[in-house]
Amino acid sequence: MKIIVTGSKGQLGQSIQELATAYPELSFVFTDVEELDICDAAKVAAFFAHEKPAAVVNCAAYTAVDKAEKETALAESINHHAVANLAKACKSCGAKLVHISTDYLFDGTKSSPYHEKDIVRPQSVYGITKLEGETAILRADIKAIVIRTSWLYSAYGNNFVKTMLRLGREKEQIGVVCDQVGTPTFAGDLAKLILDILSKTAKESKQFVNGIYHYSNEGAASWYDFTKAIFEYQTGISCRVNPIDTLSYPTPAARPAYSVLNKSKIKTTFAVEIPYWRDSLKVCLEKLNQHP
Repeated sequence: MKIIVTGSKGQLGQSIQELATAYPELSFVFTDVEELDICDAAKVAAFFAHEKPAAVVNCAAYTAVDKAEKETALAESINHHAVANLAKACKSCGAKLVHISTDYLFDGTKSSPYHEKDIVRPQSVYGITKLEGETAILRADIKAIVIRTSWLYSAYGNNFVKTMLRLGREKEQIGVVCDQVGTPTFAGDLAKLILDILSKTAKESKQFVNGIYHYSNEGAASWYDFTKAIFEYQTGISCRVNPIDTLSYPTPAARPAYSVLNKSKIKTTFAVEIPYWRDSLKVCLEKLNQHP
């Protein structure tokens, strides 16, 4: 079963590459912008016609949430129009699509975990363009799984964990927002979920169940809680973490105050067990300590 992975140099793309050899029934074509510019519809169509994939995993996204407020056209191009290009190409060659979306589709006014059918009301350009990408997939009427996730981090690329480790070593104290609550998600866990679904699909075609799903690690935390846990598990950091509220740390893009995701649908549909966020954080920190 041949699978095209876009955005393969990002956190999730690299996490999939790390696990790929454990799935011999799957073959991969890893692409990033150098190999395939997904914003170019003609190039996407030609690439798919040549490769004839059975499935596509779209890990490509514009994720600079604050910069998106100014770079609206670029965010729109990558998060919306490029996704439409991929969906159209998938339809042409009969490929299934796995697409990654975000908790930032919600406005954060709930106080209980968000279900897939809850009303989406994004508060930022990033969230709006990601919603447009989802809509483009639904309009294409293809076999597709959309996975909304949250607070992604890994041993690869730039992310919150790496930033906090750097600040923790450089500073005596830092202030971290304590009134935004969500769930940190280890990209390695999300990568395994995607590959498990595709592996089952390769063996039993009934396993690929179209729809929108929520996936993050289990549990909930604020950015403050997350930072405290990072420093707790990482020896040699004595930096003090001070809780601050969102108003004390203004950002160009609005973030949901609460964006914990309900994962019951994905757990029931695909029979997956989801690790607790603190346990996965330990796994990631061990990786970083082995390969700093």
